[in-house]
Amino acid sequence: MGELKTLKGRYEPWKQLRTEIDDAIALYELAEEAQDESQTAEVESMMKRLISRYEKQNILELMSGEVDKNGCFLTIHAGAGGTEACDWAQMLYRMYLRWAERKGFAVEELDSLEAEGGIKSATAKIEGDYAYGYLKGESGVHRLVRISPFDANARRHTSFASAYIFPILDDSIEVDIKPEDLRVDTYRSGGAGGQHINKTDSAVRFTHLPTGIVAACQNERSQIKNRAIAMSMLKARLYEYYRQEKEKDNERFAQEKKDISWGNQIRSYVFQPYTLVKDYRTKTEIGNIQAVMDGDIDYFIEEYLRFVWNNAHA
Repeated sequence: MGELKTLKGRYEPWKQLRTEIDDAIALYELAEEAQDESQTAEVESMMKRLISRYEKQNILELMSGEVDKNGCFLTIHAGAGGTEACDWAQMLYRMYLRWAERKGFAVEELDSLEAEGGIKSATAKIEGDYAYGYLKGESGVHRLVRISPFDANARRHTSFASAYIFPILDDSIEVDIKPEDLRVDTYRSGGAGGQHINKTDSAVRFTHLPTGIVAACQNERSQIKNRAIAMSMLKARLYEYYRQEKEKDNERFAQEKKDISWGNQIRSYVFQPYTLVKDYRTKTEIGNIQAVMDGDIDYFIEEYLRFVWNNAHA
């Protein structure tokens, strides 16, 4: 039923769009036959709306990967820059959560490590159709340039944070994990949660020894629930790792392992001396940085999907 719903979601909008295009063509032909110029503005308005809808719907056709239709896990890490970088990591994390809210996706925070000025790292689960397909190109290092609010001399600072996106796997995709390849650590959760969460070792961390991949969860009060969520995250990250090994292309996975510093960024966010957000892969630029930080990042996402598609079919 879930697969049928997804397929209908892909098919029905195209069917509706085709019907409305036929209606617009019929209106145009009637106006032309009657030589009624008053209908010109209405036809032009209809076509603009239809073109906009076509472009939005066509984005889904660029997401044909095995897990593109799935939800995803989002992990943010602060990089070089101390307190400034922790603040930037929190800003970046908020940007993606706001984007998810705009899309109507369900968001659940799974793990967070707070630090002075912001966060050192955070992981959230984002559930919704094509959440992974949309966000998969956001993995990489993000660079911030601004006058630091933490600098008494009001000097300009450059900070870095990384984003890493990996898919939520359904039961149809198997990932084999040998018990001897797994190290399990339990510890006390931090943050809010009452007496129980701070008095028991409910938080769980899995380390996959052959790859060094780590997955942790401390969101739930029950260790059993935290184990289940952490294992789901680990399987998702291993799937992504092995998929890229098979394709002999580890660059995207390596983004999180690279130094989160100068020279590795995929996008820059400049607050001073001018405002500009620039993607270095697609050369896309936007001047309204406040809108971007409030989650308006569809333009960057869609341009990257087109960029990848065009390169693959060049």
